[in-house]
Amino acid sequence: MHEVLLLCWRDTGHPQGGGSERYLEQVGTQLAARGIKVTLRTASYPGAPATEYRDGITISRSGGRFSVYPRALAAIAAGRLGFGSLKGLHPDAVVDTQNGIPFFSKMVAGAPVTLLVHHCHREQWPVAGTLVGRIGWWVESRLSPKRHSDNQYLTVSLPSAEELVDLGVDRDRIAVVRNGADRLPMGVDAGGSITRAIRPTMSVLSRLVPHKQIEDALEAVATLRPTQPELHLDVIGGGWWEQNLRDRAAELGIGDAVTFHGHVDESRKHELLAQSWIHLMPSRKEGWGLAVIEAAQHGVPTVGYRSSKGLTDSIVDGVTGLLVGGESVGDGDVAELTQAAGTLLQDHELRTVLGEKARVWSSEFSWEQTGTGVFEVLSATTVGQRVSGLVTSRESNPVLVQSEHE
Repeated sequence: MHEVLLLCWRDTGHPQGGGSERYLEQVGTQLAARGIKVTLRTASYPGAPATEYRDGITISRSGGRFSVYPRALAAIAAGRLGFGSLKGLHPDAVVDTQNGIPFFSKMVAGAPVTLLVHHCHREQWPVAGTLVGRIGWWVESRLSPKRHSDNQYLTVSLPSAEELVDLGVDRDRIAVVRNGADRLPMGVDAGGSITRAIRPTMSVLSRLVPHKQIEDALEAVATLRPTQPELHLDVIGGGWWEQNLRDRAAELGIGDAVTFHGHVDESRKHELLAQSWIHLMPSRKEGWGLAVIEAAQHGVPTVGYRSSKGLTDSIVDGVTGLLVGGESVGDGDVAELTQAAGTLLQDHELRTVLGEKARVWSSEFSWEQTGTGVFEVLSATTVGQRVSGLVTSRESNPVLVQSEHE
């Protein structure tokens, strides 16, 4: 395998870029380290160059929220004919990222296409509006599975694989390669007794968009504050929903108990996590939950909703964190989230035990392992083979084994 094309609607520099974009770029970096030519085609945004070379990847940008798709297809076709922004493109494998909508690149790619799906978007589509939401869900749930009936699928968690099966995708074509995690930045100490804030402190690391349900974390602070008057919440990350969250914090009378840090660099992000006592992830839906592992690197357990699906893979319930609520999407119960958070805030021993097991759990994940897993999947597609199940290292500790077989 000499050349790979990656397709995604955003890259990590995009104002709305997040964990799924990070996964793809980290995979690209790992493939490039193997001597493979890697091109990422994505949307443009203000201030971004049309072409950029970063971490071994050539990034080609054009189009916006919707036009990125047809422009990418046109560029691929032109590139294979020897002109345009992707001139000379001859990929051996293509990763087509379906963030709700795929690129349908198999029409022009001339190479095996692997569909990367972090999670299904049934619950997020309504945010796009009634008409767009209905069309989007039809494309995701009906058209795409039919159009990709013989393609390799790649996802990041076992629950996401089950969602794809529910949409009619054959289980023997779904490979699971979990997220990795960056090493801690130079100069940043791993969380421990020395780094913890003196006052009880919770954190949320997330893009600020509606389906992340940061409002539930704010509700938890408002409920717990009478018994924890010094309680503080650090909201790490930015997004277009931020002002709504600020307004909600003011309505709840907790504006002085919440700090909205916005987008921060990696060092500052880890410094804030290292100060935290617990991490909250009240998201309505997650494919995996990279923030869970980043908090775990600092010995910080996460409380999240069982119904988010992906968190049932990244959190080992009762071992590395706590899952609350029912299993169906929408069963997330803010009262249970609040109770679990309150329990951990008050029980130092339990919080410490969960946090240290979370730290061990986090050591199982690296982008090198993720890159190796995806390399194996893509290599198989180039010879007409399909990969299924969890693709991971042979060695695992008891925490990992419990997670995979619960």
